[in-house]
Amino acid sequence: MKCPGQDTRYWKPGDIFDVDCPHCGNKVEFFKDEATRQCRVCGNKIVNPRMNFGCAGYCQFAEQCLGDLGRELPVQRDDLFKDRLALEVKKLLGRDFKKIAHITNVARYAEEIARGEKAMPALVICASYLHVFYEGEQGATAGQQTAADILKRLNAGPKLTEKVLDVIDRFIAEDAGDSFDVKVLFDAHLLSLHEERTGTPYEKLSKAADIHKQCLTDTGKRLSTLFH
Repeated sequence: MKCPGQDTRYWKPGDIFDVDCPHCGNKVEFFKDEATRQCRVCGNKIVNPRMNFGCAGYCQFAEQCLGDLGRELPVQRDDLFKDRLALEVKKLLGRDFKKIAHITNVARYAEEIARGEKAMPALVICASYLHVFYEGEQGATAGQQTAADILKRLNAGPKLTEKVLDVIDRFIAEDAGDSFDVKVLFDAHLLSLHEERTGTPYEKLSKAADIHKQCLTDTGKRLSTLFH
């Protein structure tokens, strides 16, 4: 039996699309179910940016279906990793529903802003969930160790671990610099705090204009207009 998602009889307009090669800019045609394609101009292998392996979290045939795609698809592997990380952090927070709601809000905003700013969603979302351990009495040093322990326990790769911790460290130090990822986390956190104070992202408040000015990304500024 063929998976309906792979049967072209069920496909819709847009399931075949072009992607700009990140190496040379050439247009590369993708079918939605293709994991990778090779650019005919420069020869580099390109990962399908629209392919979503979220089903691997619950499908009983996931291992058989995906096979040994892991090494070719680091972006998608990280994408699945952030989901496992979210569950781990929420388990550690237990019944602290206020903090759970906070990190969920930050991650939601971070994912949306990352898409608009071409940042790395998996990276900023992981940072969104782990930054909570740096706050409060625990402090930055202990928080970094807790975050590192969680990443190690979940078998995070050294590159992902290093980048996630660096984003959080720079966020805590308010040192965004030229890092889109840190700017995304900053804006996501700012918008989340505002939403938590007001109870809804659509409530009109006089401070909304100030929120707009504080945002560091264009996407964050656009989302802040929801408060008007």
